Amino acid sequence: MREVIAEIEAWKKEGRAIAIATNVKKEGSSLRPLGAKMAVTAGQKIAGSVTGGCIEGAVYEEAAAVIQSGQPRLLHYGVTSEETPWEVGLSCGGTLDVFVESLDSPAWQAIYPVLVRCLEEKQLVAVATVIAGRGLGCKMLVWPDGRTFGSLGSADLDKEAAAWAQKQIRRKETSWTHLLESDVFVDVLPPPSRLVVVGAVHIAIPLVALAKTLDFYTIVIDPRKAFATRERFPHVDELILEWPSTALERLRPDESTCIAVISHDEKLDNPALRAALTSPACYVGVLGTRKNIPRRFAALREMGVSEEQLRRLHAPIGLDIGAVLPEEIALAILAEMVAAQHGKSRAQETQAIRPVPVES
Repeated sequence: MREVIAEIEAWKKEGRAIAIATNVKKEGSSLRPLGAKMAVTAGQKIAGSVTGGCIEGAVYEEAAAVIQSGQPRLLHYGVTSEETPWEVGLSCGGTLDVFVESLDSPAWQAIYPVLVRCLEEKQLVAVATVIAGRGLGCKMLVWPDGRTFGSLGSADLDKEAAAWAQKQIRRKETSWTHLLESDVFVDVLPPPSRLVVVGAVHIAIPLVALAKTLDFYTIVIDPRKAFATRERFPHVDELILEWPSTALERLRPDESTCIAVISHDEKLDNPALRAALTSPACYVGVLGTRKNIPRRFAALREMGVSEEQLRRLHAPIGLDIGAVLPEEIALAILAEMVAAQHGKSRAQETQAIRPVPVES
């Protein structure tokens, strides 16, 4: 939803009727994940996509019909065959179900203002929608603490859907399930990922620039005024001239936060690593050479970092792609962060899982 909300808000101010199409079920490969959205107006304005091009034209036509009728539709697409080459299908194989609904529906009208506020405040929230069966089109917001807003049409369904949605929120996994007499789709909307960079060094410049293309909210921390300047980091969201460990404690990294410690100055790096590793940040990496890892781990142990916390540390930072230039190193770091966000962490494949004690 975050990917199309700006266009939707602009269209609503213009008084346009809007439909939104969402990927809700899939089998096999797909260019776009579950929850991917395409918003359209009757005036041929489009934002977002559901496949990247395979079926967008057909979905637009269906969305235009939904705007006229107000009735939601669950569309199913598969691979076209030689016997039916005229049918719209997926070139990448597999099947995809797309749910198309009008934003003028009573269900959307009820939850939309609250959902927009959640997005603006960067809250973690999920939208549960009945996509088939009893209560078709009904919607309910669910928060991590179990609070709900709206209804799927019955108290029993609301209770079961809220419990399941909370599990999906903890996993940060958008999906669907069958509950009672309905198919319920839960769209988990985590806040935008934050990238916190400790050290306003040369590598940090392309790292911030590349991270912005991936829609990270970027923060650079460095107490050294000569390095941490707007001239060097014109696109960073926040530039903090503060001791890194102090700033990290104030920022309170969460599960959507990635932390790159790259000042290459142990006075700054090690206290920052302690703060990072004792937080729930989804990724923590540190710049350095493999031969210095044992000494780094020994210092962190002395600072009270546990073995379990050390296993989370990506050291040296970044995937091994043979990077040499600052831009290449930045790419390697971001690739490793993205892998960690999708549960493909490589931290345990490094020396971090078996820290070698420093010989006396």
